Amino acid sequence: MENTKIWLSSPHMGGNEQSYINEAFESNWIAPLGPNVNGFEQDIQKYLSGNNEVYVAALSSGTAALHLSLVMLGVEHGDEVICQSMTFSASANPIMYQGATPIFVDSEPETWNICPNALETAIKDRISKGKKPKAIIAVHLYGMPFKADEILAISKKYDIPVVEDSAEALGSTYKGRKCGTLGNFGILSFNGNKIITTSGGGALVCHNEEDKNKTVFLSTQARDNAPHYQHSHVGYNYRMSNICAGIGRGQMEVLDSHVAKRREMNSFYKNLFQYNEAVTVLTEPSKDYFSNHWLTAITIEPKLFKGVTREDIRKSLDAENIESRPLWKPMHMQPVFEKYPYYGGIISEELFKNGLCLPSGSNLTDEEKSRIDKVIKSYL
Repeated sequence: MENTKIWLSSPHMGGNEQSYINEAFESNWIAPLGPNVNGFEQDIQKYLSGNNEVYVAALSSGTAALHLSLVMLGVEHGDEVICQSMTFSASANPIMYQGATPIFVDSEPETWNICPNALETAIKDRISKGKKPKAIIAVHLYGMPFKADEILAISKKYDIPVVEDSAEALGSTYKGRKCGTLGNFGILSFNGNKIITTSGGGALVCHNEEDKNKTVFLSTQARDNAPHYQHSHVGYNYRMSNICAGIGRGQMEVLDSHVAKRREMNSFYKNLFQYNEAVTVLTEPSKDYFSNHWLTAITIEPKLFKGVTREDIRKSLDAENIESRPLWKPMHMQPVFEKYPYYGGIISEELFKNGLCLPSGSNLTDEEKSRIDKVIKSYL
């Protein structure tokens, strides 16, 4: 009998999502507005707000949220936007939507996120060329917070706003502050593989109600306040539906539990590799960082592992119907983006060459962990 598929990160329902969906059907709120949308936004706001209150606009995807953040920051055709190279393409694509030019920056080795030194080098060089960047897109890769103090200090020094791509980092914190609230705007994703899901969806985290209201306005086709359909601005069909928001409300009830289970998976892998110096598991560099460990990722040094590569392990897992995945291929190496400027060294390239994401779902069973353990131990 064939083994059932073990996914890298599959949806994990808490059980109460259906009640919110049923409520939407019973009240006939089957639209991109309604009680679940308002309630989901309030749930996220309550979860994220600490010393500083935030305002959340629920949208159709994390990509939509990132796009609207650039619109809100006034990014236009001909502008330049700095973007972390080690990320998923959705971090960079909205730059192109606006007709702007992406400027890619390398990672640092501790968190695998945007390198402060390379970032400042890029800013200085672009300014010297007469093109001060309009924004910085920094990503919390695989749930690991970036070096926020250093990145935000550079942002302040050069007066360039930070778009905080927290699509993978809901539940992570930096010095006790929730990821998604650190930058000028925060991006959340609720795609099917994320820490919680709304099937498809995202949110833009704002620091004032005016920005939240403008986001909602733009995401609902920018319709002016008139009895007829009148539009003075270009709008977008980016608002989250009441059905999807209902799933999100149920998922918020189990978010902390999902974070705890993802962190348990990270501990599972740390224990598995603890005596192998050829394998490094991505973990927090200090107590300032708290990662949700959305995905546990490793790097492998073949010279120390008798020639074993990440591809050897990936293929062996795949042969047992277990999904794993190479780390993100850096944006500056992608055919669609390779012609654009890049600053830094080869950190992100080496991570891609030797890195692997391992199954990390919050719903993995003991039996599934045993199957993963067996394949990996065949190499150890």
